[in-house]
Amino acid sequence: MIRPDLSLPIPEHIEAAHFIGIGGSGMSGLARMFLDRGIRVSGSDRADSAALRDLAARGAIVHVGHDAANLPDDVDTVVHTGAIWPENPEFLLARQRGLHVIHRSQALHWLIGGRRLVSVAGAHGKTTSTGMIVTALRDLDADPTFVNGGVISQLGVSSGTGSDDVFVIEADESDGTFLLYDTSIALITNVDPDHLDHWGSRDAFYDAFARFADGAREAVVISSDDAGARRVSSRLTHANVVTFGEAAEADVRVTEIRTDGAVAFSLTHDGQTVAAQLPVPGAHNAINAAGAVAVLLTLGYGLEEAVRAVEGFAGTVRRFELHGVERGVSVYDDYAHHPTEVAAALSAARTVVGDGRIIAIQQPHTYSRTQEMYREFAQVLEQHADHTVMLDVYGAREDPVPGVTGALVSDAFADPANVHYVADWQAAADYTATVARPGDYVITLGCGNVYLIIPQVLEALGRTSADDTAEPSA
Repeated sequence: MIRPDLSLPIPEHIEAAHFIGIGGSGMSGLARMFLDRGIRVSGSDRADSAALRDLAARGAIVHVGHDAANLPDDVDTVVHTGAIWPENPEFLLARQRGLHVIHRSQALHWLIGGRRLVSVAGAHGKTTSTGMIVTALRDLDADPTFVNGGVISQLGVSSGTGSDDVFVIEADESDGTFLLYDTSIALITNVDPDHLDHWGSRDAFYDAFARFADGAREAVVISSDDAGARRVSSRLTHANVVTFGEAAEADVRVTEIRTDGAVAFSLTHDGQTVAAQLPVPGAHNAINAAGAVAVLLTLGYGLEEAVRAVEGFAGTVRRFELHGVERGVSVYDDYAHHPTEVAAALSAARTVVGDGRIIAIQQPHTYSRTQEMYREFAQVLEQHADHTVMLDVYGAREDPVPGVTGALVSDAFADPANVHYVADWQAAADYTATVARPGDYVITLGCGNVYLIIPQVLEALGRTSADDTAEPSA
């Protein structure tokens, strides 16, 4: 892993940029916007993907695999993610040539320029909230530029170049880069302590959010309900703080949440109440919508028009996304990789599964998070899923830690019959198929590559008859 060095100078002018890790949702979005600016783009990633093929079709030169030969002679700037290793051959050659080598957050800073920036931060809900704001603005006939952490379903992209002055981004708190931007309106969805391997302590994490919020030039929009957000609010000196949530004192208050199918609720602001309904399930999305509406209010829109615009949001890719139905079993995928997110995703599924059961396939993300939160993962999975199939840890940028595997989580279940740990993916898919019954939901959970098991699960379901199903066994 390479920690971003935000003290490095950002070039004033870029003619040719090379992206190391170009296939990621954030990096591919940045590369697409560089192409929109007329900049020559090249890049590499460790595996082929639809994002690489799309960029190639747009004129980028892309490579599968990392090699020094991938770095073109005419490149003046190299953009990298924090997930690459210092030994990456393209990174080393770029430094040897004396090129501008910048973190992706600095590339985004360069793209933003002096536009009116809406930055969405928080431990959970960032991608959904950013998507809600972007699609609502477009529905209101605005044309914002945006960079999101995931693909917005109805737009089919994670980024877009608009003609208006407003720029909307999902800001990353994991490595402190959200402090880099000149934010006009800061939205904080929640402050559930995470990434403590970077911040060192909860107090430092809260202080970073307070600095981010107080740095906003126009307004801070922050949750009234989340305990961490309330801690941050108590540290703020900003003159314009707008709260949202279910709390009685919230400036944009959510009431009457109903989760039988599509989530319905009411939003109240300044004495006016408007009923709302979303096509995406889950009480947490009513709260996300309240935050998005609060941002639209600070941008000058009225409550009624803001609510109607947010209602059009159709979701983001890898957020409770249906991939297929086989033998009456629906197979979904969700990006949830923190206990709070897992609880929200499974709770949303519970509102629409009816009489069916929920079978979670969990891939823990990073050794440090798993080691710190394995008990919390076990607790929420056992509480919200009917049965869990536990895979091994997706290490991402981290080296393995002895004893930290999927078994660490599964062994923490109170009832061993509620979980089945299996490291082999094909064995996991086959086991899931024997457990699932018509009407059940199977949901893969994690922000690594767990979604790649879905074709195996669907294939296993297809060749397993309903008569072959069995009760779960540990």
